[in-house]
Amino acid sequence: MQNFPWLTVLIAAPAVGALVVWLVPGPVRRYARQIAIAWSVLIFAVGVVMATQFETGGGYQFTENHQWIPQFGIRYYLAINGIGLTLILLSLLLVPLVLLAATKEQTTPSRQAHYAALVLALESFMVAVFAARDVFVFYVLFEAMLIPVYFLIGSFGGEGRRRAALKFLLYSLAGGLIMLAGVIAVWTQGPGGAAGFSIDALTGYTWASPTEERLIFLAFFVAFAIKAPMFPVHTWLPDAAQAAKPGTSVLLVGVLDKVGTFGMIALCLPMFPQASVWAAPVIIALAVISIFWGAFLALGQTDILRMIAYTSVSHFGFIVLGIFAFTQTGAIGSTFYMVNHGLSTGGLFLLAGFLIAKRGTQDMTQMGPGLQRTTPALAGTFLVVGLSAVALPGLSTFVSEFMVMAGAYQTHKGWAVVSALGVILAALYILLAYQKIFTGPPREDLEGTRDLTFREAWVVGPLIALMLVLGFYPAPAIDTLKEPVNDTLSVVDGARPLVVALQSEDVQEGGE
Repeated sequence: MQNFPWLTVLIAAPAVGALVVWLVPGPVRRYARQIAIAWSVLIFAVGVVMATQFETGGGYQFTENHQWIPQFGIRYYLAINGIGLTLILLSLLLVPLVLLAATKEQTTPSRQAHYAALVLALESFMVAVFAARDVFVFYVLFEAMLIPVYFLIGSFGGEGRRRAALKFLLYSLAGGLIMLAGVIAVWTQGPGGAAGFSIDALTGYTWASPTEERLIFLAFFVAFAIKAPMFPVHTWLPDAAQAAKPGTSVLLVGVLDKVGTFGMIALCLPMFPQASVWAAPVIIALAVISIFWGAFLALGQTDILRMIAYTSVSHFGFIVLGIFAFTQTGAIGSTFYMVNHGLSTGGLFLLAGFLIAKRGTQDMTQMGPGLQRTTPALAGTFLVVGLSAVALPGLSTFVSEFMVMAGAYQTHKGWAVVSALGVILAALYILLAYQKIFTGPPREDLEGTRDLTFREAWVVGPLIALMLVLGFYPAPAIDTLKEPVNDTLSVVDGARPLVVALQSEDVQEGGE
């Protein structure tokens, strides 16, 4: 089954589903959402079957490599390792949950069909970008996925949606243009010829000079830092999350932002190992700033969607810290953190959507206090998902966050100790939010507020189940991620002596 075109099927199926849902005739259009849900569940099932064929420790698998534009060495080259597999499965899981949650977000059958079609189109891009092994193809997908997200925010969001969508687009396009300069440099300064844009050919490639490698690295890294998002290029995210529908934010923060950190570990480190080592001290400092900046700003928010967005800025700081610590423990923790963050933050956005629908406001001070008296199931579910976001032992995020800090401590003790204080702030912003909404004497207008429904329980139930399973038994996920992490770090370790030698020469020349 390794020769079956699994990845092409998983890319094409959502695109076909989007087209069908978009063009479904008038009388059937009111069932467009149900059709999209059924189709996305089927796609997820295909993804699970593909995962059963994946051989842990077998490197890149399900390879599809065909000529596309031979004049420039551009190929339709798809393959995944353990990191790509886990992120694709996360994407395939979240899409049907988002569609299931979005019952009343669109008021007419036509708008429901358009919303579902855009979500399915986005799913196609998400699978493709995590599978691309050609730099040019990766760049095209990196830019193309902006289109459905722009319309999901700008057409289906709430107050301020057009401004937020435009800000998201401008930031993303700015990062994309910078990356385009790097893509062009890869063609002109890289191996060229048949090797073209192949990430395999560029892994460990010896660039003409350290300066050249550093400049190309920065072109890619800046684009990924905007996408992630990292301080100080993060300001588009809170506005987008506040204006977008919660389901859109689930995919935006739970999956799309992972393209940034995925790009760092799948492209930046293997293609520019010396530049990665050279830039690591500054990147780690920015990662730690992100941890505290996001946490402090989350503490000051009253809008629940904006608060969750700022918590993600903090969490991405941990992910980047683990990547650029260059230790096996830290890098595995970071890649595992990408999945766990998608589960916990996706769950928080979905629950926030339920709260907004029940209370008619995004303001946490107007949602409560005392809501747990009338909605105990919703309160308990929010607490469990929130505690996962703050890395409570027994839940999956704890494993990844502990690994990140343990790995960072091996090479950067000071930064690791400082970053651990971010865990305290995380507990504060989640528990304070819970207190504002759920605890205390209930307001009079809370009476009659409906508790978690059967449909809503089915939406968040799978996420909580995975948080518990991966919290108590993370071994299968860690085993899946270990081999690709080791392969990447071996390239970086080979470059480290060269960077040290260059730095020593710079010091000597400066002394002279």
